Amino acid sequence: MLGTRPEAVKLCPVILHLRQRPDEFEVRVCVTGQHREMLDRVLEVFGVAPNHDLNVMRPDQTLSQSTARIVEGLEAVLRSEAPDIVLVQGDTTTTFCGALAAFYHKIPAGHVEAGLRTGDIFRPFPEEMNRLLTTRLTAIHFAPTEGAARNLRAEGVDPATIHVTGNPGIDAVLWVRGALEAGRLESRPWQTPGRKLIAVTAHRRESFGEGFLRICRALARLAERDDVQIVYPVHRNPNVSGPVYQLLSGLPNVALVDPLDYVPFVDLMRQAYLLLTDSGGVQEEGPSLGKPVLVMRETTERPEAVQAGTAMLVGTGEERIVEETARLLEDPEEYRRRSFVHNPYGDGRASERIAAALLQSGRASGSG
Repeated sequence: MLGTRPEAVKLCPVILHLRQRPDEFEVRVCVTGQHREMLDRVLEVFGVAPNHDLNVMRPDQTLSQSTARIVEGLEAVLRSEAPDIVLVQGDTTTTFCGALAAFYHKIPAGHVEAGLRTGDIFRPFPEEMNRLLTTRLTAIHFAPTEGAARNLRAEGVDPATIHVTGNPGIDAVLWVRGALEAGRLESRPWQTPGRKLIAVTAHRRESFGEGFLRICRALARLAERDDVQIVYPVHRNPNVSGPVYQLLSGLPNVALVDPLDYVPFVDLMRQAYLLLTDSGGVQEEGPSLGKPVLVMRETTERPEAVQAGTAMLVGTGEERIVEETARLLEDPEEYRRRSFVHNPYGDGRASERIAAALLQSGRASGSG
């Protein structure tokens, strides 16, 4: 099951690895069609052609509407394919619906990136509850870290069903980074000479309203510096784009760009001096690229990078964002300490471990 761009990216290495072993696995791919243009280009980069495209996403639809459409759309797919297992990934509505539809058809579900928790069901919303519900519906859990596995065991999940694999999103980002560096994929110059590039992503629902206004005011203050260049791919949701363009459009040293495909976004991160984000995926990818990450959220389900010192929670407060960014810009020793390459979420071999766990479980063929 593939939904949003991050989920497609993270499952693509798994799909490719399983398809390289046709004697052991038969794979079918179903997509929901969320973020259509981004999704299609990610699939093209990795050479993954979906077998089923539900195309259920509609402009401005509510969570209830998307949930109903996904579950209904999956019914025919699961009946026709009758897979041995349904793999879902992450924490989106697609993830929860895929596990729920599999349950309705009495088909085991495997959850890639299982066990992430913030401890607050409304932060992030609705992702934290999606994770919790998916866990209850899942037969085999692919935890990216030992910490995630501990979360699952603490909730009473059978330890025999939990496998620590790393996150296949790291498989993907390391592959793309290598291809960019080798010239197999096209790169572009993001950095302005003489300036330190700050890459920004922010789109979380819990920050809508005052939270985004504070983030934008902080970015506007940072843009006043003569040693920075800010590049911000702006989410099209009007709750995001409204305050961003209102407060940042036309400011010197700020480039507001359309949402980026996966490859140019990895290229942007690769060239950045530091990352300001509320994205879960960037919290994993940044440390893998040796970039300090300032997380503009109050809580995170990915504490490993914070514990390692490569990421820091700064919330959405204007002063804190400005102060911690300035510290990284002005203190070379602090930057060095926070920018070493560290992969707490994997070593690029998660797909192999997921395949091994599927074989161990006796569920060697199924749908992605």
